[in-house]
Amino acid sequence: MLDYKDIIIKHYALHMSGRQIAAAIGASKSGVNDFLKAFEQCESLSYPLPAGITNYGIAELVYGRNPDGVDGRDLSFELPDFAEVEKQMNSRKNMTLVFLWGRYKNRCMAEEKKFYSYRQFCGRYMSWREENYETLHFNAVIGEKMEVDFAGKTFSMINRLTGELSTIVVFVAVLPYSQYIYAEGMLSTKEPQWIDVNNHALRFFGGVPAIVVCDNCKQAVTVNKDWIEPELNKDYAEWAEHNGTVILPAKVRRPKFKSSVENSVGILEKGFFHDLEERQYFSLEQFNTDLWEKLDELNEQNLKNRDYSRYDRWQEEKGELMPLPSTFYHYMERKEAKVSSDFHVRFDNAYYSVPRQYVHKRVLIKATATLIQISALSGDLLCEWPRAKYKGQWLTNPEHLPGNSREMAEWNGPYFIQKAMTIGPNTVEVIKHILSSRKYEVQTYRQCVGVLGFAKRYGKKVLEECCGQALGLNKVTYTFIKNSVPAIAEELTDSTEISQRNEEKNKGAYVMSSASADINRLLAKSQSLVEQAQKGGRHDEKR
Repeated sequence: MLDYKDIIIKHYALHMSGRQIAAAIGASKSGVNDFLKAFEQCESLSYPLPAGITNYGIAELVYGRNPDGVDGRDLSFELPDFAEVEKQMNSRKNMTLVFLWGRYKNRCMAEEKKFYSYRQFCGRYMSWREENYETLHFNAVIGEKMEVDFAGKTFSMINRLTGELSTIVVFVAVLPYSQYIYAEGMLSTKEPQWIDVNNHALRFFGGVPAIVVCDNCKQAVTVNKDWIEPELNKDYAEWAEHNGTVILPAKVRRPKFKSSVENSVGILEKGFFHDLEERQYFSLEQFNTDLWEKLDELNEQNLKNRDYSRYDRWQEEKGELMPLPSTFYHYMERKEAKVSSDFHVRFDNAYYSVPRQYVHKRVLIKATATLIQISALSGDLLCEWPRAKYKGQWLTNPEHLPGNSREMAEWNGPYFIQKAMTIGPNTVEVIKHILSSRKYEVQTYRQCVGVLGFAKRYGKKVLEECCGQALGLNKVTYTFIKNSVPAIAEELTDSTEISQRNEEKNKGAYVMSSASADINRLLAKSQSLVEQAQKGGRHDEKR
């Protein structure tokens, strides 16, 4: 259905011709002119229009209804089940009207019924929605709003060193007025990375909008029961205050409150995301390079039925955005940790070296999405590190380590080799191999502790045999030994040793005999207790 109200206002208030109106709204010139002619001939309606009149009210007064009361519809055409169409569009991911129209067309052809063209199908579907659903319409204002969300489609990345698979989640932001899109892949969606990608979006757009509309993800919103007074994530609220903008969460399960970003996500998922998922990625930087290259092409393409692109509209809009702050807001994680004997602290599954004089002391760690600061509890900064890019990464400054192994406080190469000599030659060779497996020896001490610890759990004989197998197979790693030692222990340990170990474990414990769990004995005991209770009851009655 044409937007009759818009046509009337453009013609009578703005003095636009039928040709100009048709070009502006993307309709046919004959359709617009036919309506204007019918409107002029209508005796019950004129400009200015009555307050509150709808497009359907205008159609009824201008054209009238047919005798069957079907609003001018040709009954020879099969009417689609638009309630089912609406259900499919809302419940199935990436469902399109083209697909549903094709299904409708095929059914009509099979039943030898007339069917609507795709354009008529879409027009009648939109008319049906206007009649059956209450919707809100937001007019995009230049420079007013940025909408943000996560795409539903994710991607995989392979770590070249470990072979571990990681999931890449895509953050999407859009300016509704220009429809200019920004996207970025993320390996983590925690608060530091969330703040970081929002900063990147502002930098990409070249300014700060007055309002940021977000989904109800935990990184942004804590509670949003009534939408009027939502409780924002403290860090995201501070980010908004730092940038001079306002956070406006969408209503729960109401995607129309952020329709622009929902539409943009759909464009990406139905477009070049198919190309990206066919490629293999080994780093987040590689993925984002491809993503941004495709995104630039999309932003610079002309919009459908328009002679301008998203980029062209953004050139107009960026001048209306508020200026960027002099420095971006940085999320800071804070945590206390104790420096281990290997002169490193562990934070977020990675290891960072600390000056040797702080071994066994507690330090304060402050972390942003890209930077790690390690300070003494007094506040003095000890060192800074770029944040680790993968789990298990070691970052070591040789100046933090003692000059030679003899100066190590507790752990050192000779210490672990001496411990291994009490077990056997195979264990010694394994420890020597592990000590030399990394650039800095201190990075292997935790693995040495782990390997030698198996002697206490499974016995020296089992560990020595396991180390011998690791050397024979040339798989001298902590992981191989950890995975192999339980099976070897089961093979080498006889029933006598198992009994001795169980006796050691059960020393001081009260062990019940097997007769105590006999079913007949338990039933007899229960019957005895019942009889005692009955006798006690009768005695109370006599008294």
